[in-house]
Amino acid sequence: MCLARAEGLPGGGLRLTAPGMAPLTVEVPGSVETVPVEVWKDQVEAVPAGEAAAEWFSGYLGVECRLVYLDAPEKRRPIAPDYCEPGETVSFADGFPLLLTTTSSLDALNSLIAQGDHADEGPLPMNRFRPNVVVDGTAPWAEDEWRRVRIGEVVFQVAKPSARCVVTTTDQHTAERGKEPLRTLARHRRFGDRLVFGQNLIPRGVGTIRIGDPFEILD
Repeated sequence: MCLARAEGLPGGGLRLTAPGMAPLTVEVPGSVETVPVEVWKDQVEAVPAGEAAAEWFSGYLGVECRLVYLDAPEKRRPIAPDYCEPGETVSFADGFPLLLTTTSSLDALNSLIAQGDHADEGPLPMNRFRPNVVVDGTAPWAEDEWRRVRIGEVVFQVAKPSARCVVTTTDQHTAERGKEPLRTLARHRRFGDRLVFGQNLIPRGVGTIRIGDPFEILD
């Protein structure tokens, strides 16, 4: 799955590419007919993206599947109530709207990997952690203490640390799996029963953030 690429197009469509597959352009579905979708036991209604997209992904992955589109905010999933205000939602993201990481923490993690039993797997690139926002110029692990931040014109609540899974051990360019970073996170970044890297964010307003925006710690 990691070798498939989806490029956003003007108007909201996608251009899909993957090894051994002809590129496919998928427009935003015009249908209003929905199908039930389950994400982490949450049930939502989504619009199928069409037969061409279903055939493309089914052929590539070797299992019957469909690409779907979440067309309306009221159909989104609620964020875990312990971390949000009433009515706040998330789309098909893992659990929260955005994920923040810092370059200094990645550098610190890679230094720890270099001292471990699987040093040959490092240094790891940031794409192993699939963040939406990457912050430069902070101390390593400083994000553990943040509670509210501003990026450009938007204020965000720092909801909780991001627990990492086996996907982080997958090279996003080759699909090969190793032991890192989970082996090192288990030794140095274990919070209870979770291995942590990065912080989940919830926006506290509407706006646009861009590469190069100023970053401010509010709390």
